[in-house]
Amino acid sequence: MNIIVCQNYDHLSDYAKDVVIDTIKTKDKPVLGLATGSTPEGMYRALIKAHQNNDVSFKHVTSFNLDEYIGLGKDDPNSYHHFMDEHLFNHVDIDQNETFVPPGNTDDHEKACRDYEQNMHHHDNLDLQVLGLGINGHIGFNEPGTPFDTRTHMIELDDSTREANARFFDSIDDVPTHAITMGIETIMESKQILLLASGDSKKEAVYRLLNGEETPDFPASILHRHKNVTVILDRDAASLLSVEQIDQVVGPK
Repeated sequence: MNIIVCQNYDHLSDYAKDVVIDTIKTKDKPVLGLATGSTPEGMYRALIKAHQNNDVSFKHVTSFNLDEYIGLGKDDPNSYHHFMDEHLFNHVDIDQNETFVPPGNTDDHEKACRDYEQNMHHHDNLDLQVLGLGINGHIGFNEPGTPFDTRTHMIELDDSTREANARFFDSIDDVPTHAITMGIETIMESKQILLLASGDSKKEAVYRLLNGEETPDFPASILHRHKNVTVILDRDAASLLSVEQIDQVVGPK
């Protein structure tokens, strides 16, 4: 793992933006794995600004999102399909026929998972997968205890995950109990992984990621097996790490 510590969240977002743009510019038909939630929002704002400044085009980009809530249609304001439209897709020149989000509102979840996997394989898997880090170590919606060999599947959400996401809903009772998520094995097939973590609430998860044992009880621990992982942290998220564990400290441009 390459551990990068940035001064603050805005700089983390800008640094992550540069990694994404580098992938887009070095691939003829780049395939991006994208994440939702509050952590990547700044990165998406930075990408939109870069596009508006003619620094990057998304015309040849294909994207696959990590996950989606079960029971929410793509037009539901709390769906991740809607999130991506609002935070990126509607503001750049990406072909929206080449943007894929797991279908949460389907009667056949097993078929939806199989089809999603097949579509990714058709595109030769992902060139870059963006991940956040749950406070319980989840990546995507792969909760603690998820086997490392899982493919895209439906999962019941941990109480801590629902509580963390309740701020986006009217109440925790409105937070779906299940989701479709890329599996851990699916994520690990990405050619490059970019993990983002920001804020004091993530410092213990970051510490465990770098110092704990490899176990399904902390799904992100599998990332040590991947040959190309960049972890970008702000100072708060990195506050429990030793100097020796940090590869680079970078400041604002």
